[in-house]
Amino acid sequence: MMSAMSPRPAGVPPVNGAGSRRKRSKGDLTSQAILDAAERLLETKSLDEIAVDELTSGAGISRSTFYFHYESREAVLHALSERVADDLYDSAALWLRRGSEPPADSIRRAIAGTVALWRAHGPVLRAAVRARDTSELVRGFWTGVARKFVESAAQQIEIERDAGIAVPGPPTARALATALVTMNESMCHSLSLSRKSAARDREVVDTLTAVWLRAVYGVSE
Repeated sequence: MMSAMSPRPAGVPPVNGAGSRRKRSKGDLTSQAILDAAERLLETKSLDEIAVDELTSGAGISRSTFYFHYESREAVLHALSERVADDLYDSAALWLRRGSEPPADSIRRAIAGTVALWRAHGPVLRAAVRARDTSELVRGFWTGVARKFVESAAQQIEIERDAGIAVPGPPTARALATALVTMNESMCHSLSLSRKSAARDREVVDTLTAVWLRAVYGVSE
């Protein structure tokens, strides 16, 4: 999912990691205010429709302060994407590092977490999907994210096959992982556009879980 990410561009600070364990500086708080303003604006506007002045007004800063922290609106979206991508990988890791937990339980928890993140950050994720066609920065980042997701899922499928837990191929583990990861994104993208509904979310989680279990393990819950 993230092993081959493109380097963080100048002006885009790390969101998670070691920096999150220290006391947040004034610069950190300013960066966070910009990101929060951008996420609010993305709920009603596309990235192209958001003016830098709207970001500065929402964050309570000057234009010069904005450009000190971020080179462009695309850099802001990159930083927002990085934050959500970290959370998505943490969710996927519930299956990737399931230990002794039954596959059905770990897959369900991982997918439920992914669905919840798309519900919470749908505007950011949809903006990132659109920006992949126009922004080299965003496209490079999400290409790395997608590669890491597929590689990690393929590796886990191979581990499960070698252990005799998953059904053997064809298809290859990588081809299967690509199809399943792409399916998750498509379903979650569509769900994030619909009105929030606990029943609909459960249906999507049930459906995706059933497909993963059938495709990887040849079983249903």
